[in-house]
Amino acid sequence: MAALAAFLLTGIGLASSGAVGVSQAGDAPAGFWYGTDSAYMSVAGSGPFQEPVIGGSYGGYIGMIGSWEWWLGCPGRFLAWSRVNSIEADVNLARYRRGVGTGAYWFMGGPGVDPGYDGSLREAYAWGARQAARALSDIQKLPASEHVSYPVLWMDIELPQIPPASDNGWDSVYTSPCSGRVRQAYVPAAVDRADFNGFWDYVSARSSYRPGVYSAPAIWTRIFGSGGAALIPGTYEWTYEPESAQVDRAPLGWCLKGGGCAQFFGGQTSGSQHAVMWQFSGGGGVRNGYGDFDQIDAARIP
Repeated sequence: MAALAAFLLTGIGLASSGAVGVSQAGDAPAGFWYGTDSAYMSVAGSGPFQEPVIGGSYGGYIGMIGSWEWWLGCPGRFLAWSRVNSIEADVNLARYRRGVGTGAYWFMGGPGVDPGYDGSLREAYAWGARQAARALSDIQKLPASEHVSYPVLWMDIELPQIPPASDNGWDSVYTSPCSGRVRQAYVPAAVDRADFNGFWDYVSARSSYRPGVYSAPAIWTRIFGSGGAALIPGTYEWTYEPESAQVDRAPLGWCLKGGGCAQFFGGQTSGSQHAVMWQFSGGGGVRNGYGDFDQIDAARIP
């Protein structure tokens, strides 16, 4: 993500029985797990599975369940979902009480790629709700072996700089969702926030999942500004700032070995109850030769 990442989680997780797992070598401090997300990454072992490259138990998988461009049939669309990694994560959770299992994120479209865009808050809200409905439907279509056990459904809100809409419709309005041609180079922060609210409210009201968002401070401020539209105190957060190309700098807690700590957004900090994940390598254009690694605080699972 931020280019469709891989996710590194560390230490104590909740098993499907509700029991608490045990910290493993390579995972520190207790309360965190390592794992992967998005594109397939080769995971060691045959059960229990081990975290690739970094070591320790394989703590979870977060996959791209869908996207606005896939849903609307845009040319060049893709999904970053690994059936293999999902199964491995689910086995580690259910059989060995390690990690958080499988989670899902939706590559979110801003108001500017809404086929029914009219500039109103009402339509932006409805567009967010329609995306949430599709994401939940896609989760329900997964086979039992790829069960989405992680209780947060993530909105991936970013400016990916890839076609058909380099900003995913958060900054600009396009002539049509898949055209790549801008007809209005501005979207008010309030309209962007209505889109977010539509997704958030639909997930909260129509499912057992809690809404969460993947983004970064600079991206978040550019889209939602620095006023009330940017504040999200009750939303689970997954950040990707800062990042390192050096995988051997895997974090301890919320800070990389050698310096650099997770930066959250929307009024939250690493001490907030809803700050749960950090993509510290491989996303946002920072390549490491393996994939995208993140970290999750399993003690804050809702």
